Amino acid sequence: MQGTRVRALVWEDATCRGATEPVADIPVTICTYPFVFDAQAKTTLLQTDAVLQMQMAIDQAHRQNVSSLFLPVIESVNPCLILVVRRENIVGDAMEVLRKTKNIDYKKPLKVIFVGEDAVDAGGVRKEFFLLIMRELLDPKYGMFRYYEDSRLIWFSDKTFEDSDLFHLIGVICGLAIYNFTIVDLHFPLALYKKLLKKKPSLDDLKELMPDVGRSMQQLLDYPEDNVEETFCLNFTITVENFGATEVKELVLNGADTAVNKQNRQEFVDAYVDYIFNKSVASLFDAFHAGFHKVCGGKVLQLFQPNELQAMVIGNTNYDWKQLEKNTEYKGEYWAEHPTIKMFWEVFHELPLEKKKQFLLFLTGSDRIPILGMKSLILVIQSTGGGEEYLPVSHTCFNLLDLPKYTDKETLRSKLIQAIDHNEGFSLI
Repeated sequence: MQGTRVRALVWEDATCRGATEPVADIPVTICTYPFVFDAQAKTTLLQTDAVLQMQMAIDQAHRQNVSSLFLPVIESVNPCLILVVRRENIVGDAMEVLRKTKNIDYKKPLKVIFVGEDAVDAGGVRKEFFLLIMRELLDPKYGMFRYYEDSRLIWFSDKTFEDSDLFHLIGVICGLAIYNFTIVDLHFPLALYKKLLKKKPSLDDLKELMPDVGRSMQQLLDYPEDNVEETFCLNFTITVENFGATEVKELVLNGADTAVNKQNRQEFVDAYVDYIFNKSVASLFDAFHAGFHKVCGGKVLQLFQPNELQAMVIGNTNYDWKQLEKNTEYKGEYWAEHPTIKMFWEVFHELPLEKKKQFLLFLTGSDRIPILGMKSLILVIQSTGGGEEYLPVSHTCFNLLDLPKYTDKETLRSKLIQAIDHNEGFSLI
């Protein structure tokens, strides 16, 4: 049945291009038909493709290392992409390494080492690296991105003192996060993912980023009377503020002398949207786009719709805390009805939303959940030795919580909150 469906899809494709009978030499690739796949299937395809590329990069490194044993002119290489960074200079250290990194090395599995910390990166250190570096790079105080209070979103700043290398780095980091199956905290509108997939931003994207402006544009388009020019008093310009100075930019040639009327108002709105999302930030986005696709480009990515790609990158907030409890597994002396476990879940469900999100961050390295939802997030709680004076300990690489055998509910609550309030750093001590 599935084979028949694939043949039908290929025949439809050939017919659309004018063929009168099936063409034998058309390559059969089901990836040509993204509507066949749901978000789960697309995610699986992308992850499988990444695993295959990683393995190819590792095999190539091993072959080069074997050759170096017999030919001294060939340098040995690490089968992983290693980032050694200091917390106090995470951006500078990462840039130094990534600037020297060859394209093929981006396809290797990523391992992160924080200087002065003992943890071995089995996934948890990598998660914290992405969290910290994106927090630093995207901070509006650096002027690389403009923060919009109404939407709590950011967009590329059309005036910045930073060079394109940093925007290229952010693109690389985003690509590495997807490639290494790690959720990152990006407060960008859907327009970013549209542009990454070569789709055109629209008025809906302006409404998401700048709600007041978007609503005004919609009112302009919906105005039923003919006196648009007299009522709105607009021309083809946009007023922008940068570092306290106000500038007027023309949206089209001689825009200051071109009034917006009923006949050209759609053209004005389109030009406004194009300026915000394209023209004003073209060089910065191009650098970001190049960095992203250097790591994460490919045909499989094109299967995604923008909202699906967004969910892949940043996860979602469709929290179902009861589902999380059902998914949890137990080790050691613990089982679902153990008194400490029952007490733990009582305390957890009584926590406010922000503390619950902090717990996710403490245990998994992200306060958001994967694209496939809470059902795909499996936590493990195991018993530990020691007394009630010890704090819970997380192993973010494995979503594993070491929970002492507390016998008092208030002690458990106090120790759990204390642990999740101090969720950065790794040590074996």
